[in-house]
Amino acid sequence: MNTAAMPHESRLQLYWRLVRADKPIGILLLLWPTLIALWLAANGHPDWRLVVIFSIGTALMRSAGCAINDWADRDFDRHVKRTVDRPLTSGKISGREALAVAATLAIISFLLILPFLNLLTLQLSVVAVLLAATYPFFKRFFPVPQAYLGIAYGFGIPMAYAATLNAVPFTAWLLLAGSVLWTIAYDTEYAMVDRDDDIRIGLKSSALTFGRYDVAIIMLCYAAWLLLVLFIGWQAGLRSWFIAGWLLAVGCAIYHYQLIRERERMRCFAAFLHNSWLGAALFAGVALDYALS
Repeated sequence: MNTAAMPHESRLQLYWRLVRADKPIGILLLLWPTLIALWLAANGHPDWRLVVIFSIGTALMRSAGCAINDWADRDFDRHVKRTVDRPLTSGKISGREALAVAATLAIISFLLILPFLNLLTLQLSVVAVLLAATYPFFKRFFPVPQAYLGIAYGFGIPMAYAATLNAVPFTAWLLLAGSVLWTIAYDTEYAMVDRDDDIRIGLKSSALTFGRYDVAIIMLCYAAWLLLVLFIGWQAGLRSWFIAGWLLAVGCAIYHYQLIRERERMRCFAAFLHNSWLGAALFAGVALDYALS
């Protein structure tokens, strides 16, 4: 059943779809690098209050970002088959409602972290909000908006280090750089689904910018991300369980190549969705190695 086409949804159901709560893949793709950062920063023993705060905050800010994205893209989404039935695009809710939902979620997220986090983390959270709010507009002019999305998606990494250490070491920025490359990889797979629509309505995407080199660049981004994680984990003293998780992630990347090499739309979308397993494998390797070694 296509729930997007259901005619008599309540306001709550419409808001639920607006923030993509019915599609948690985005939350997971933000969460895995953030959890990896929390475990690395704390040498495998993160403060569980921070784990809860960052997990809830990640979900809230991703949801707020979706509402802002739909508001910014409301005039474009009606021309894209995949997005034409979204609540804002279809006129079931207003632009003001979408902005109110985004603001409410952002405020709740900020109030959640306010009593528990240090000043540096709070300052970084302001940057994170600005990144999330401005990303949708980069699709108008920036040839690889997925890189900017990667910074927004990965900004939980320096925040996790700041919350744990009250500092952001070079390792955090290196991990963020790797997370940006991973985001370019999986969001280019996502962009390959909308390639024809993006050409028609004039939006920028890495799938268009990379052209016939799209698959090769995706795989290079995967390789660079995985090698950076390997280097960071090895430097942190992680060994057998970490390597096992890392090898599973490599296997996921190879599987994604099998899905995207013919550039068939639904197989590209399947590769995008499967990235949650790649992130889960890396996190599991980090967490298990600290716990069991």
